Order: sequence, then C-alpha cells, then structure tokens
Amino acid sequence: MNDLARIAVLVSGGGTNLQAILNAQAAGKLPHGQVVLVVSNRTNAYALERAKAAGVETLTLTKKRCGGQEGFEAALLAALSERNIDLIVLAGFLAIFSKDFTDRWPRRILNVHPSLIPAFCGQGFYGLKVHEAALAKGVRVTGATVHFVNEVPDGGEILFQKAVRVRKGDTPETLQRRVMEQAEWKLLPRAAELVSREIVRSRK
Repeated sequence: MNDLARIAVLVSGGGTNLQAILNAQAAGKLPHGQVVLVVSNRTNAYALERAKAAGVETLTLTKKRCGGQEGFEAALLAALSERNIDLIVLAGFLAIFSKDFTDRWPRRILNVHPSLIPAFCGQGFYGLKVHEAALAKGVRVTGATVHFVNEVPDGGEILFQKAVRVRKGDTPETLQRRVMEQAEWKLLPRAAELVSREIVRSRK
C-alpha cells in the first residue's frame, strides 16, 4: 500500500524483536508502516523462518559473498532501493555500517540496544555480553534503548528508553529475557510506528 511506510528489518539471529514488530503489525499497532523485507547477514538465522511464516520477503547478504563491507553495503542499498524502502529497523543485527551508509538514511535507521545507553554500549557490547557486563558491575536497574543509527556504534539520538529491574540471582539469560519482554519488545514496535507516521505525514 502506497500510504504506508515500507519497512525493512535487518536481523542476524533468532528474530524475537522481528517477531515483536510482526505481532504489533498484526494487532494493528503499526498502522502507518508495513514490514515488506527481512534481510539477514547469516544464512541460518531463524529470523528468516519467522519472516517466511508471516509472508514477508527475505534476503540473505553476507560480507563474504559480497566481497567485504563496501560490497555488502552496495548490495544492501540496491535491494532497499529496488523495494522502495522508507525505514530500516535493526533487530539484533550484528554488523556496523559506515558513515557513508548511515548518512544516506538520516533518522531512518532504528536500532534497539539491551541497556540504558550510555551504559554498557558501543563496540563489543551485544547480546548476552551486555547483560554479563551489567551483572558484573552490580547495577540494580538496566533496560533497553531504541535510538537512531549513525556511524558510531550505539551513538545515535535516543528515541525511547525503558528501565528493567535486576533481580537477585539473575543470570545473563534470565536478565536478557526480562529486558526483552519488558522493554525491547515494547519499545521497538512503538518506535517503528512513530517514525512510520512521520514518513507518511511528510508525503502529504
């Protein structure tokens, strides 16, 4: 539909955040956007199966197959252009883009990070490593952040944050799950709708 923002979701793993967006879309909570493409940089990412189950087109692009970072970004840009993508959502996507790439998409790339930025973020902080670091530090509160993406890892403008309490006896795995359920899965669809609405309104 031409009156909806066309969304591409980029994934590397299981795709739980992708599923949260697809669920929100199915529930009518993403009225201004539609996921039309899911791209993975890993051929065995389960997120691709989630996309197929939802009837969403999938594409796999790897740096190795594309001849490195520059080739990967060129192939991705071509795929996004061909499908008239308006918004990119990084949902557990374990790759860093160049400044040249992010400059082409100002305020049009979203990422969710499993901490309250600026805590436990930046190069090397992803997945369970974030929660391991939070527990090692002994923090009582952690959470998740959705932010725009620039060339600095986790360095873009923050849109939403939600705090999640750390419980006695937490493991990285139990904390990761709670942060997903209480924060990531709520914030990312909300942010996708916010930006999609801005995109749709800008066309009028």
